Amino acid sequence: MQTSREIIHRTIEFNNPERLGRDFPQGTDFYWAWFSPSPDDRPNCVSGVDEWGAVWENIGVCMLGEVKEFPLKSWEDFPNLRIPDIREERRYGNTRGARQRAGDKFLIGNGVSLYERVHFLRGLENTWADIYEAPEKLCGLIDILVDMNLHLLGEYAKEGFDGFFFCDDWGLQNQLMISPEKWREIWKPRYAKVYGRARELGIKTFLHSCGYIVEILDDLIDAGLDVIQIDQQENMGLELLGRRFAGRVTFFCDADIQTVLPRGNPDEVRAYCRKMVKTLGTPHGGFIARHYCDPVGAGHPPEAVNAMCDEFVKISRGL
Repeated sequence: MQTSREIIHRTIEFNNPERLGRDFPQGTDFYWAWFSPSPDDRPNCVSGVDEWGAVWENIGVCMLGEVKEFPLKSWEDFPNLRIPDIREERRYGNTRGARQRAGDKFLIGNGVSLYERVHFLRGLENTWADIYEAPEKLCGLIDILVDMNLHLLGEYAKEGFDGFFFCDDWGLQNQLMISPEKWREIWKPRYAKVYGRARELGIKTFLHSCGYIVEILDDLIDAGLDVIQIDQQENMGLELLGRRFAGRVTFFCDADIQTVLPRGNPDEVRAYCRKMVKTLGTPHGGFIARHYCDPVGAGHPPEAVNAMCDEFVKISRGL
């Protein structure tokens, strides 16, 4: 019998896992060992200040808030920016010895976003303007985040980690937030640097990115991405995603959080789960099932969530 660790590795490598990999509260093939505090952490309260000096507010309905005061309003403020020291030993208490604690599960750790953290510091409008008005300064800031990830990968490799995960939401509902050409010019080589180092160390790469990201998914695969974690599929279409990307990248997905889970009845949710596995996966791997981490905030009825998890387990058992 294959272990959880083997199931996920084989799924990502399209090497015939014996069942569907999954990450549910009631059963998971993953062991998550986050380094903490992370420079990407957001205050876990109604309001607060993060390590960089960004002031956050949360209306209390969901887990995530938004930045109300940006610490890098002007590039003239850069010399005074509080840049967290990724090398501080205090950050790695959760990762030391994690391989032993993970047992036969797939051990995965967090990284630092290369886009979201930039606009948490500069604001979206400033970030978009910087692409054209201050590209050298923008790239210098992204390179700081790249270096953080390279250091993290080295720490994870020493501890025997299997996977490396961070979040960058790149899509609006029907298009990328920036031009694909500028994404390829500025961000693609930096993703490639991080993913290339991970591959050298034998660590699988995971990216969460929601919205319409079809325009850069080929590029992410080319840069070395192993697993794309998307919570919305219907704004791109299962058929399009399957036709263009199945067998080339592993999908790590729950049922669509905008349409299926909040609006579908249990039978519709179950049917969608089966369609996902058939369309996004292959007979040899390429699909991992998951749950959404904030179902209350997204308006997901418990019966829909339960139907999704139950159906993925049935699929895994060949039922």
